[in-house]
This record gives sequence, C-alpha cells and structure tokens, in this order.
Amino acid sequence: MKGFMPVKKTTNSTIQQINRKNIFRILYEGDGMTKQDVMATLHLSLPTTTQNIQNLMAKGLITESGSVGNTGGRRAKTYDIMPDAKMAIGLDITRNHVTTVVVDLKGEICYCTRVRKSFSREDDYFRFLSSRVEAAMEEAAIEPERLLGVGIGVPGLVTKDKKTVFYGKILDFTGATSEEFSRYIPYPSILLNDANAGGLAEIWKKKNLGNAFYIGLSNNVGGAVIIDNEVYNGNLFHSGEVGHIRIHPHKKSCYCGQKGCVDAYCAATVLSSLTDGNLAEFFRLLQEGHREAGRLWDTYLDDLALAIINIYMILNCNIIVGGYVGAYLDDYIDDLRQRVKKLNPFEDNADFVVVCSYKNESIAAGAALDFIHGFIESI
Repeated sequence: MKGFMPVKKTTNSTIQQINRKNIFRILYEGDGMTKQDVMATLHLSLPTTTQNIQNLMAKGLITESGSVGNTGGRRAKTYDIMPDAKMAIGLDITRNHVTTVVVDLKGEICYCTRVRKSFSREDDYFRFLSSRVEAAMEEAAIEPERLLGVGIGVPGLVTKDKKTVFYGKILDFTGATSEEFSRYIPYPSILLNDANAGGLAEIWKKKNLGNAFYIGLSNNVGGAVIIDNEVYNGNLFHSGEVGHIRIHPHKKSCYCGQKGCVDAYCAATVLSSLTDGNLAEFFRLLQEGHREAGRLWDTYLDDLALAIINIYMILNCNIIVGGYVGAYLDDYIDDLRQRVKKLNPFEDNADFVVVCSYKNESIAAGAALDFIHGFIESI
C-alpha cells in the first residue's frame, strides 16, 4: 500500500476520513498498537485518535487485541484490524480448470480449491462459476454483506474499466465481458488480465517493491510492469506482454500467429506436457533425476534465461519469476541466475532475478486483492 495521506487544509469531514484511513493503515501494517503508538506515529491528539478508533470498531473493522505494560499501573489496550471483517473471492480461469480462492483483508488465502472444467462461453459454464462462488462462501462462512466482490483472472487483455476482454485468442473469447462471466453471480465482479493479477499479488506481499517486472509462467506467459508499486498498463493496455517477445524466430508457432515467441518455449505447459498436464508431477520426476524431465528442464531454463535478459536490458530492474512454474523455482534459482549471468554484458551477476513471494494461486488471489485494495482506499 502507499504511504500515509498528508492532512491538508480542507473540510472537517475530509480530514476525519484521512485520519481514519491513516489509523487503519498503521494498524493494518502493525501488530497490536496502542493509542499512544498511533498518536506518536501520526502526530494526532488523543481525542482524535480515540474518536477514530471508536468509529472503526463500530464498523467492525478493528478490535481490542490485548494490552501492554507491567509497571503496576493501568495496562494500555492494543488494537488490531479484523482480517475477516471483509472478504473477496478470486477466480483463475484457464482452458481446463477453475481455481477459486477467498482472501481476507490481510491478503491471506482462507479457502482454495481447483476443479477441472473446460472453458466455454455457454450458459452452463457461467452457472458453474456461480456455483463455485457460492461453494466458497459456504465453506468460508461468508455472509453476503461481508463479501466485497469477485475478481476474475483471465488469460486475455482487459479494458481499463475491467469489463471487457479486447484480446482473447487463448480461449477464443475476445469481446467477453464481466457481465457475461458474472451472469449468475449476484455480487460486484471484474475481469483482470492473469499476469497483472499475479503482479498485484506480488505488490501486496512486498509492500515496498518499487520498480520491478513480474513474469508469470503459467499455462501462458504474461508479464506485469511494476512502477512505484503500481502496475503500468501502457497506452493501449498491453504492456508487459513478454510472452510475445520472439527469442527463436521462425521456429515454434505461438497462438498469436507468430513464431518463436517466449510463450511457445516458457509456458508451464511446455513442462507439464511430459506428465499429462500435471506440473507437480513434472517437478517430482525432476527431483528424482528423471532423464527426460532433466533434458526438458535444461532447455527450458536456457530459454527462460534468454527471455529474462531481454527484459532486463530494457527495464534494468528486478525480474520476479512467478506463475505456476515460479512456485517451484526456489530449488533452481541459482541455476537460472548462472544462465542469465552468462548473458549479462554489464554486471557479473544476476542477483536481480528473484523468485515470487506469492506462490499460492497468485492469479486468483491477485484478482481478489483488487477489491481488498479498493476497500482499504475507501475507508
């Protein structure tokens, strides 16, 4: 999240809202803060601090969490946010699966399930999405008034208003809308590009990320340009599409119609094709020294290193490797860095290549976090 809002000369109601938001934010980022802690951090008076804490408690957003002090006097109460005061649901839509998560105000995943379901722009499919949302609400015991909305991560490019897919070749769903996807979902719903959703999840985990590039190695390859902790979408909302950088021209065909694109060489399906679509099984074989898995992985890392150095030459920032493959990369990051290092003409290292922090269902979680972020900004 961004830094605290400065209090400017403005109306009393606006000042109250700014103070309330700032108090909520420091309680969000802290761990059991007293009124005195809040006052010292934000330079507020005791009456202002007390009034806003009472207001936030009345809204059910914060609670007394304990007390501190052992000098024999009265112990000071501590306060924390209530993470489950509001929740959001995220969906990750792929060609053959739907992942559903529930995320709380802290960005923690409280519920997660992945089921096989082939995508289609048919009524049956959209009814199915509604059933997954309702199942998540039941399993996580969420009352409708606590649900902020449903974010839907899709493998396509989405308009600025998060309502329409304007490029959807992967699932052949160009023109699909949030209204279409949420036809049977009675809650606010939005669409997000899958890689951008993954980037949002990464920003959430690393509060002071600054500038970086997130490369999502999922069933397709996408990317998110992160500038000053925000996803930069570009003039026409297709920035970061690293999947269509051509690293081996005139060779493998890509779904976009070109040849040699990163997507054709670095999508997670390149690996899981060896194990009938099961990426976890591929990495199990790799750990056991399976010869074919090792050969495939060696080639994959070379291609990934080539994609990464191309990005680095343009942006000169940390490259975060995420997506489905990124979740397994901790044991192999040194090998990847060595390959990137050999291609780096400026530094004798590749420390700028880092593994994603948000490893569990980052696309679905990032889609949900869009609602969490919006709510916190509105407090």
